[in-house]
Amino acid sequence: MKRIITALSLVVALVGGAHAAGGGFPLEKAPKRTNDVAALQNGAKLFVNYCLSCHSAAFMRYNRLRDIGLTEKQIKENLMFTTDKVGDTMKAAIDPKQAKEWFGANPPDLTLVARSRASGAGSGADYLYTYLRTYYRDETKPTGWNNMAFPNVGMPHVMWELQGERRPVFETVSEHGHDVQKLKGWEQVTPGKMSPAEFDQATGDLVAFMQWMSEPVQNTRVRIGVWVLLFLTVFTVIAWRLNAAYWKDIK
Repeated sequence: MKRIITALSLVVALVGGAHAAGGGFPLEKAPKRTNDVAALQNGAKLFVNYCLSCHSAAFMRYNRLRDIGLTEKQIKENLMFTTDKVGDTMKAAIDPKQAKEWFGANPPDLTLVARSRASGAGSGADYLYTYLRTYYRDETKPTGWNNMAFPNVGMPHVMWELQGERRPVFETVSEHGHDVQKLKGWEQVTPGKMSPAEFDQATGDLVAFMQWMSEPVQNTRVRIGVWVLLFLTVFTVIAWRLNAAYWKDIK
């Protein structure tokens, strides 16, 4: 009984933590680009430049990036900053002790984040796409930033120079007899190096790479699955006709 209670408590804690991280904010659909080689290559560049400084991808090796059309020379010259061996895993440049002092906890590994963040509200890619695009300036927070998808997040807006500074605009709506604040849109406070459309494109590429990284064989799995279904369909027709031919004389 004690083990059952402990297990139930853990489940409740995990569900509560996931809800707090999501903040109940509606997720936007992430573009599907896991088959787009150019998008994956751009996403890999963004990941190395903006994520790998603090977050590791300890289950992904640099040489696996050959699967998205990069040569070892391109990988070494453009994407490797923390090691000189193309067979090494993608480890963060930051010291774990310093990270814990600065952020209160070590930044999580991102290899499987696109799968682990999936929920009833949407896929893990949807969560990441929404999360990376809903940062806003909040001077009351230690980092100076807050997030609509993850309220009180400890991570700063690492791509703020690309997006610029924005602030959310709310409107009051009535729901079930109560007035509630809902997000109406965004107001650009200071421009970034990219236009809103360009930033959305770049974020979509980054999320696509993280989605691919979480399961590099997913496209192959889908292709094999299609051929298996086609084979089973043809075999079913053949088996059906053989069965009819076998029982024809007996009937």
